[in-house]
Amino acid sequence: MSNIRVAVVDDQTLIREGLASLLALAPDLTVVGQAADGREALALVAEQSPDVVLMDVRMPGMNGVAATRQIRARYPRTRVIVLTTFDDDEYVFESLRAGASGYLLKNADPDHLAAAIRAVHAGDSVLDPAVTQKVIRRATHPKLQEPALTERLTPREREVLRLMAEGASNAEIATRLCLAEGTVKNHVSHILGKLGARGRVHAVRLAVEWGLINEQ
Repeated sequence: MSNIRVAVVDDQTLIREGLASLLALAPDLTVVGQAADGREALALVAEQSPDVVLMDVRMPGMNGVAATRQIRARYPRTRVIVLTTFDDDEYVFESLRAGASGYLLKNADPDHLAAAIRAVHAGDSVLDPAVTQKVIRRATHPKLQEPALTERLTPREREVLRLMAEGASNAEIATRLCLAEGTVKNHVSHILGKLGARGRVHAVRLAVEWGLINEQ
């Protein structure tokens, strides 16, 4: 049986060390390092090249979703299982869009967690039963699917959105793109509608998650 190298990322020391101790009991799993936030996780992956990363979601600084996205982009051979106390829809889908291969709750049985690591390492995907129905509902109800997947932004709207991500006001965007401010307001309104966003900040976050603009 091949040895699977695992990294554990969690901002709570007791949880992080507890997970590492539990995983150490499995003969085919080796914990190669621990990290307390997303940036430490990136450095750890770069140094140790783990096969699987157990990633918490809520952490100070770079959170688990952002770290997952960067790990998958930079180190595609490393797979990520998001391990969290939250089964909130937003966390589930943000994690999966970021490239996570699994989403488990922290109350998972140790044997189930070890089995999930083996499955993800083998190329499978793993979802906690508590969130599986959320994914099924989203997949089987078109009205719940992300609008950006079916209605892409126009090139001009992408330009406006990119400047929104830089923090530019409507007036500043109008100046930089040589447009009337009223035209920019219309573009912003269309962007919010297409993305189903609650506001400018939400629109930028969704666009980054869905790959419509490059992360700043």
